[in-house]
Amino acid sequence: MKRIFLAGGCFWGLEAYFERVNGVLKTDVGYANSLVENPSYHQVCSGTTEAAETLMVAFDSAQISLGKILEHFFNNIDPTTLNRQGNDIGTQYRTGIYYENPEDLPIIESAIKKEAEKYSAPIVTEVLPLKNFYMAEESHQHYLDKNPGGYCHNRRAILDLKSGSDYNGK
Repeated sequence: MKRIFLAGGCFWGLEAYFERVNGVLKTDVGYANSLVENPSYHQVCSGTTEAAETLMVAFDSAQISLGKILEHFFNNIDPTTLNRQGNDIGTQYRTGIYYENPEDLPIIESAIKKEAEKYSAPIVTEVLPLKNFYMAEESHQHYLDKNPGGYCHNRRAILDLKSGSDYNGK
Protein backbone atom coordinates (compact mmCIF):
# COMPACT_ATOMS: atom_id res chain seq x y z
CA MET A 1 0.00 0.00 0.00
CA LYS A 2 1.22 3.49 -0.91
CA ARG A 3 -0.05 6.86 0.25
CA ILE A 4 -0.23 10.31 -1.27
CA PHE A 5 -1.83 13.43 0.19
CA LEU A 6 -3.84 15.68 -2.12
CA ALA A 7 -5.22 19.15 -1.44
CA GLY A 8 -7.88 20.17 -3.93
CA GLY A 9 -10.19 22.71 -2.36
CA CYS A 10 -12.89 21.35 -0.09
CA PHE A 11 -11.90 17.83 0.86
CA TRP A 12 -15.47 16.48 0.83
CA GLY A 13 -15.75 16.21 -2.95
CA LEU A 14 -12.21 14.97 -3.45
CA GLU A 15 -12.87 12.16 -0.99
CA ALA A 16 -16.21 11.28 -2.62
CA TYR A 17 -14.39 10.99 -5.93
CA PHE A 18 -11.36 8.97 -4.83
CA GLU A 19 -13.27 6.48 -2.72
CA ARG A 20 -14.86 5.39 -6.02
CA VAL A 21 -11.58 4.83 -7.91
CA ASN A 22 -10.41 1.26 -8.52
CA GLY A 23 -7.24 0.55 -6.57
CA VAL A 24 -7.90 3.11 -3.85
CA LEU A 25 -7.98 1.21 -0.56
CA LYS A 26 -8.73 3.97 1.96
CA THR A 27 -9.36 7.68 2.15
CA ASP A 28 -9.26 10.06 5.10
CA VAL A 29 -9.74 13.81 5.15
CA GLY A 30 -7.61 16.04 7.29
CA TYR A 31 -5.22 18.93 7.50
CA ALA A 32 -1.71 18.80 6.06
CA ASN A 33 1.43 20.71 6.92
CA SER A 34 -0.10 22.61 9.82
CA LEU A 35 1.87 24.88 12.11
CA VAL A 36 -0.58 23.91 14.88
CA GLU A 37 -0.70 20.40 16.28
CA ASN A 38 -4.06 18.68 15.68
CA PRO A 39 -5.92 21.80 14.49
CA SER A 40 -9.70 22.06 14.42
CA TYR A 41 -11.66 22.91 11.30
CA HIS A 42 -12.31 26.39 12.70
CA GLN A 43 -8.60 26.96 13.33
CA VAL A 44 -7.76 25.85 9.79
CA CYS A 45 -10.46 28.15 8.36
CA SER A 46 -8.98 31.07 10.30
CA GLY A 47 -5.83 30.87 8.16
CA THR A 48 -3.54 30.88 11.19
CA THR A 49 -2.44 27.23 10.92
CA GLU A 50 -1.19 27.35 7.31
CA ALA A 51 -2.80 23.90 6.93
CA ALA A 52 -4.49 22.78 3.72
CA GLU A 53 -7.67 20.72 3.62
CA THR A 54 -6.18 17.47 2.35
CA LEU A 55 -7.20 13.99 1.35
CA MET A 56 -5.04 11.01 2.27
CA VAL A 57 -5.27 8.44 -0.51
CA ALA A 58 -4.01 4.94 0.29
CA PHE A 59 -3.77 2.84 -2.86
CA ASP A 60 -2.59 -0.49 -4.18
CA SER A 61 0.20 0.36 -6.61
CA ALA A 62 -0.32 -3.03 -8.31
CA GLN A 63 -3.82 -1.84 -9.31
CA ILE A 64 -3.27 1.87 -9.93
CA SER A 65 -0.13 3.93 -10.36
CA LEU A 66 0.70 7.21 -8.66
CA GLY A 67 0.68 8.77 -12.13
CA LYS A 68 -2.91 7.63 -12.66
CA ILE A 69 -3.90 8.88 -9.18
CA LEU A 70 -2.50 12.28 -10.17
CA GLU A 71 -4.44 12.23 -13.46
CA HIS A 72 -7.59 11.74 -11.42
CA PHE A 73 -6.54 14.54 -9.08
CA PHE A 74 -6.06 16.99 -11.93
CA ASN A 75 -9.49 16.05 -13.31
CA ASN A 76 -10.92 17.45 -10.05
CA ILE A 77 -9.11 20.76 -9.72
CA ASP A 78 -8.09 23.90 -11.54
CA PRO A 79 -4.35 23.84 -10.88
CA THR A 80 -3.94 27.45 -12.07
CA THR A 81 -6.15 28.98 -9.36
CA LEU A 82 -4.45 30.03 -6.14
CA ASN A 83 -6.26 29.54 -2.81
CA ARG A 84 -9.61 28.79 -4.42
CA GLN A 85 -11.57 25.89 -5.88
CA GLY A 86 -15.21 26.37 -6.81
CA ASN A 87 -16.93 28.58 -4.26
CA ASP A 88 -14.32 27.82 -1.58
CA ILE A 89 -11.82 30.64 -1.04
CA GLY A 90 -8.89 30.79 1.39
CA THR A 91 -5.40 29.40 1.85
CA GLN A 92 -6.85 26.19 3.30
CA TYR A 93 -8.40 25.52 -0.14
CA ARG A 94 -5.15 25.76 -2.10
CA THR A 95 -4.15 22.85 -4.28
CA GLY A 96 -1.21 20.71 -3.27
CA ILE A 97 0.48 17.37 -3.56
CA TYR A 98 2.25 16.25 -0.39
CA TYR A 99 4.44 13.16 -0.55
CA GLU A 100 6.03 10.90 2.04
CA ASN A 101 8.47 9.13 -0.24
CA PRO A 102 11.08 11.25 -2.10
CA GLU A 103 11.01 8.60 -4.85
CA ASP A 104 7.52 9.89 -5.73
CA LEU A 105 8.79 13.38 -6.59
CA PRO A 106 9.87 12.64 -10.20
CA ILE A 107 6.44 11.11 -10.90
CA ILE A 108 4.73 14.17 -9.42
CA GLU A 109 6.94 16.56 -11.39
CA SER A 110 6.24 14.65 -14.60
CA ALA A 111 2.47 14.79 -13.98
CA ILE A 112 2.63 18.55 -13.38
CA LYS A 113 4.67 19.09 -16.53
CA LYS A 114 2.11 17.11 -18.53
CA GLU A 115 -0.76 19.05 -16.93
CA ALA A 116 0.92 22.40 -17.62
CA GLU A 117 0.67 21.73 -21.36
CA LYS A 118 -3.13 22.15 -21.05
CA TYR A 119 -2.98 25.71 -19.68
CA SER A 120 -1.64 29.11 -20.66
CA ALA A 121 -1.52 30.17 -16.99
CA PRO A 122 1.11 28.70 -14.67
CA ILE A 123 0.37 25.73 -12.43
CA VAL A 124 0.18 26.93 -8.80
CA THR A 125 -0.37 23.53 -7.17
CA GLU A 126 2.26 23.28 -4.47
CA VAL A 127 4.42 20.18 -4.20
CA LEU A 128 6.01 19.59 -0.82
CA PRO A 129 7.09 16.79 1.46
CA LEU A 130 4.40 15.93 3.98
CA LYS A 131 5.36 17.42 7.35
CA ASN A 132 2.24 16.29 9.18
CA PHE A 133 -1.33 15.18 8.62
CA TYR A 134 -4.03 15.50 11.25
CA MET A 135 -7.36 13.78 10.77
CA ALA A 136 -10.33 16.11 10.43
CA GLU A 137 -13.25 15.79 12.76
CA GLU A 138 -15.49 12.72 12.29
CA SER A 139 -18.27 14.89 10.87
CA HIS A 140 -16.04 15.62 7.85
CA GLN A 141 -15.10 11.98 7.13
CA HIS A 142 -17.13 10.67 4.14
CA TYR A 143 -19.24 13.82 4.43
CA LEU A 144 -21.02 13.51 1.08
CA ASP A 145 -21.99 9.91 1.82
CA LYS A 146 -23.63 11.14 5.04
CA ASN A 147 -25.01 14.31 3.38
CA PRO A 148 -25.74 13.49 -0.29
CA GLY A 149 -27.06 16.99 -0.98
CA GLY A 150 -23.94 18.69 0.43
CA TYR A 151 -21.95 21.19 -1.61
CA CYS A 152 -19.30 19.76 -3.90
CA HIS A 153 -17.41 21.77 -6.50
CA ASN A 154 -16.46 18.62 -8.42
CA ARG A 155 -19.73 16.73 -8.85
CA ARG A 156 -19.12 16.70 -12.62
CA ALA A 157 -15.81 14.84 -12.12
CA ILE A 158 -17.63 12.23 -10.00
CA LEU A 159 -20.22 11.75 -12.73
CA ASP A 160 -17.50 11.46 -15.37
CA LEU A 161 -15.70 8.82 -13.28
CA LYS A 162 -18.86 6.72 -13.14
CA SER A 163 -18.80 6.39 -16.93
CA GLY A 164 -15.14 5.29 -17.04
CA SER A 165 -13.18 2.09 -16.53
CA ASP A 166 -11.59 3.25 -13.25
CA TYR A 167 -14.96 3.38 -11.47
CA ASN A 168 -15.30 0.77 -8.71
CA GLY A 169 -19.10 0.81 -8.62
CA LYS A 170 -19.49 2.42 -5.20
